[in-house]
Amino acid sequence: MGTGRGTAARAAALAVAAVALAAGCERPAPRPVPTPQPSPSVPPSPSVSLSPSASPSATPTGPRAPADFVDITDVDPSIRTDIRYASAHNFVGRPITGYPEPRCLLTRRAAEALHRAQTAALAQGRSLKAYDCYRPQRAVNEFVAWAKLPGEQRMKGEFYPDLPKDRLFADGYIGAPTAHSRGSTLDLTLVPVPTPAQPGYVPGQPLVACTAPVGRRFPDNSVDMGTGFDCFDPRAHTADARITGTARDDRALLERLMTAQGFENYPQEWWHYRYVDEPYPDTYFDFPVARSSLR
Repeated sequence: MGTGRGTAARAAALAVAAVALAAGCERPAPRPVPTPQPSPSVPPSPSVSLSPSASPSATPTGPRAPADFVDITDVDPSIRTDIRYASAHNFVGRPITGYPEPRCLLTRRAAEALHRAQTAALAQGRSLKAYDCYRPQRAVNEFVAWAKLPGEQRMKGEFYPDLPKDRLFADGYIGAPTAHSRGSTLDLTLVPVPTPAQPGYVPGQPLVACTAPVGRRFPDNSVDMGTGFDCFDPRAHTADARITGTARDDRALLERLMTAQGFENYPQEWWHYRYVDEPYPDTYFDFPVARSSLR
């Protein structure tokens, strides 16, 4: 996460990290350069930090997205979705605030690049499947609250079986600021074509470690990537040497497909990709993940 220079700087950095904690850790975004209309790195919920070109309006449920945000189904309906934070099947164990609908919202620039990656994937008998796309700041705040509850570990057996919860942030598996809130980052995998059905998650069902062999862990309809999604373990690092064979090949295929269209991978998570030429590099939004948020 980086260190400050001097005691005051370290304290300020820790304060920002505590507010900005979010699932899907990534390298911190650079501190915005002050301008006449500054964009704070991580706005407190429910506010939204706006770049000069963004001007979302309010709705009864909160702010609306800028006009260039889209639902991925409107750009490429062939891309599968499995939006985990709208369900109970995630590392917290309940639907997350800000996800009233299981949708993949992205900036149009990122969505069109994803469409091109999907076209290339389909040519190889694979399809992309998104687990998370745009993530509102209110969801980030819920992850902050969850991190402060050491006794709330109902999903440990699947998502962080070998790591104490109080190490998740220190070891870089949870952190922020998260580029997901800027609208051009997503978590995704590959699925076969035709795509098999996927059994639904039943809250309270026995948990199996995300590091278990593919035949034992949650039966995701994805190809075998070596671990499950949101697996807080070094084996989820994209180039971890213990991942071999077809799982390693499919991680490499996903990386080729995405980087060819302008995305970059976060090396600690094989599923995490950010569109490099993102339109809002210093802006963190808080509109809900819902069709009504779009214009």
